[in-house]
Amino acid sequence: MGPDFQEMIQERAVLVGLNADCFTQAQTATDRSLEELEALLETAGGFCTGKVLQNRHTPDPHSFIGEGKALEVKMLVEATASTMVVFDNELSPGNIRALEEIMGVTVLDRSALILDIFAQRAKTKEGRLQVELAQYQYLLPRLSGMGKSLSRQGGGIGTRGPGETKLESDRRHIRERISRLKQELEQVRQVRGVQRERRMKNSVPVVAIVGYTNAGKSTLLNQLTGAGIPANNRLFDTLDTTSRQLHVSDDLDVILSDTVGFIAKLPHHLVDAFRATLEELEYADLLLHVIDAADPDREEHIQVVDRLIAKLAKPGTKVLRCYNKAELVDATEIPVGEDVVRISARHGYGMEALLKSIEAALAVDRHHVVLTVPYAQGGVVDTLHKNAQVKNVEYTGEGIEVEAILDPILYGRMKEFITEER
Repeated sequence: MGPDFQEMIQERAVLVGLNADCFTQAQTATDRSLEELEALLETAGGFCTGKVLQNRHTPDPHSFIGEGKALEVKMLVEATASTMVVFDNELSPGNIRALEEIMGVTVLDRSALILDIFAQRAKTKEGRLQVELAQYQYLLPRLSGMGKSLSRQGGGIGTRGPGETKLESDRRHIRERISRLKQELEQVRQVRGVQRERRMKNSVPVVAIVGYTNAGKSTLLNQLTGAGIPANNRLFDTLDTTSRQLHVSDDLDVILSDTVGFIAKLPHHLVDAFRATLEELEYADLLLHVIDAADPDREEHIQVVDRLIAKLAKPGTKVLRCYNKAELVDATEIPVGEDVVRISARHGYGMEALLKSIEAALAVDRHHVVLTVPYAQGGVVDTLHKNAQVKNVEYTGEGIEVEAILDPILYGRMKEFITEER
């Protein structure tokens, strides 16, 4: 274990949430969301020493939870020898400054905690660029309001700042860095675009795995493709997109992509920063929405993912709902339908049914045919190689016999050469 981890593990935090009448469901804190915050804290390497849920009609404009409640939290911090307070809600720079003055320790909000986890987890160059961009976008409006947090750069939760740059430096420097990061990510996006065009030319459909964090997406990718992605029972275990080829049937091969897990109250600047990764959803032909069947907040988490799918995927993209960990619940607790599959990614249960559902969902857009092309029109075979999935070519007395899988547009153009449909 490196020194960073040793420092992190010592962080002891009191968790605080505000449930206000004026808040939307996405803004408010509940016992359940505080449990999720505790899981996030543990993922970051911290330890929860206590939880406080405050009920108010409206947030206090100065201290958010009210001065009296803030003093109570201070007493709990001192009694438990805690080193920080983490809020389940998003705080303004003024709130952070006021709360740190009252409590005498670092105050973070949920967004800062999630950013810290992302900073630990991003492994690829693209992932690190995206995290750094999100951190700067989070910090820029908060520079004037961050007291203790700024003085703690360099160790512990919430302090894994973006690289060497001192966050006290002027806004212009940070804006320039944001601009450069966006340019670098645009280059990443262009490379990804070239790779995507190549896949589309080869007529290989893209299937993207989406779901709430810790629903079992990486486990499913491993089960289907033997990808060997580390799949642990913890939040945000996968940040960097992994793509693998999957042989669905003799007629269908697809590219299967794993994506970052979604979560309630995911900071909007994180969604924006991760667009280079999440844009896989925009080009996917099919989405596998992995759902933890045994999750007590299953329906709320399905809604969180559905909202992000609506925002990020192209309209009309088909979605297969994969109820994972199905062995942990009664069969009657899982809906039935043509777009629903019961699976256990860990135990391999339901994989055959899932492959059949993937094939059925993509079949309407694909035609498995045999074409006979006259030798004088050899250019047609070149077109097929460029734009279709060619499975076999034979040179016969009648012409060049090509077995291929065509999309609807190419199917229409090639109708005169088609001699057999399979």
